[in-house]
Amino acid sequence: MGVLSGIRVLEFEAIGPGPFGAMLLADMGADVLRIDRPAEPDDLGPKRAGERIDIIGRGRRSITLDLKQPEAAAAALDLIVHADVLIEGFRPGTMERLGLGPQAALARNPRLVYGRMTGWGQSGPLAPRAGHDLNYIALSGVLSGIGRAGEAPVPPLNLVGDYGGGGMLLALGVVAALVNVQRGGAGQVVDAAMIEGAAQLGSVVWGALAAGHWREQRESNLLDGGTPWYDSYRTRDGGYMAVGAVEARFYAQLLDKLGLADAGLPQQHDRSGWPILRERFAAAFLTRTRDEWSAIFDGSDACVAPVLSFSEAPTHPHHVARGSFVERQGVVHPAPAPRFSATPSQAGRAAPARGEHGRAALLDWGFDEAAIARLCDRGLGYRA
Repeated sequence: MGVLSGIRVLEFEAIGPGPFGAMLLADMGADVLRIDRPAEPDDLGPKRAGERIDIIGRGRRSITLDLKQPEAAAAALDLIVHADVLIEGFRPGTMERLGLGPQAALARNPRLVYGRMTGWGQSGPLAPRAGHDLNYIALSGVLSGIGRAGEAPVPPLNLVGDYGGGGMLLALGVVAALVNVQRGGAGQVVDAAMIEGAAQLGSVVWGALAAGHWREQRESNLLDGGTPWYDSYRTRDGGYMAVGAVEARFYAQLLDKLGLADAGLPQQHDRSGWPILRERFAAAFLTRTRDEWSAIFDGSDACVAPVLSFSEAPTHPHHVARGSFVERQGVVHPAPAPRFSATPSQAGRAAPARGEHGRAALLDWGFDEAAIARLCDRGLGYRA
């Protein structure tokens, strides 16, 4: 019984940020029903032994509906009447052409929160254009600050646009709009654009830039690898240690653990001495393996941590102690976050096959046998 228990979310099949936002809502207890296409596209996610591994699809039930068919819109509108939230990630105008845009949906359900997830937003000259995470964060300004000096910007996976600036922004907007509805407000559209979410994630940089504390050259600032005490260093075995010893008292512990406290090094904030510090730090880290350094820094406040791989992270003692990862059907999942003391979230059932548990979902959503039969006549499909 999560914090969003009782909230019904109708999700239209998509990839990336929309499903991630829906996963967050499902983890918090929302009842998410996904409208899938009848057949799975060939390019929809990784597969293992022919089975799609879809972590962000967890916690749903599924029905199938071919939205290109004339009767499908009527079936979808019947579902919308029973929903608190709708989530879609099509290009602007697509839902309107299907007869399922905000005007039609809110006319049937005035309390509906209509969540729209796009890269460029619902308006503006780029709104109808294709794009991906990297394009959105490039135009937001954020990508320009990520990478090594003199080299091309480095794609930060697709975490800044798709997920941090996309799915999380969508989930926040949906929850805020739900609060407004529960206070007596009307339903409304949530226009979540990855380009704007990415820009919001960079707010601290715009503040530093305005204050004259940020240089627009990569590796020349505190948080972009410009300082020798905020970077990663290679170890003897080819691993890496991440150093974030910003404050003076933590920096002093870093020097002590590296055996450099009495080495006569330049002062921490003497920019002219940074090349010397970086060289000495790099040489020191190369004298031991990653695990040896982890043991040396264990228990200290030097702000040094090993750089773990995706497969290594779930077995770290801190994650194990907190239960930060869970396993579902042989697949390791990040556990739901944040944590609620009274209404804990949980990683729900594995991502459904197309139409799986659809009949049970329809019954739970208040459809009787006659209504379910009418939906099926309009092309809706489900599995038990």
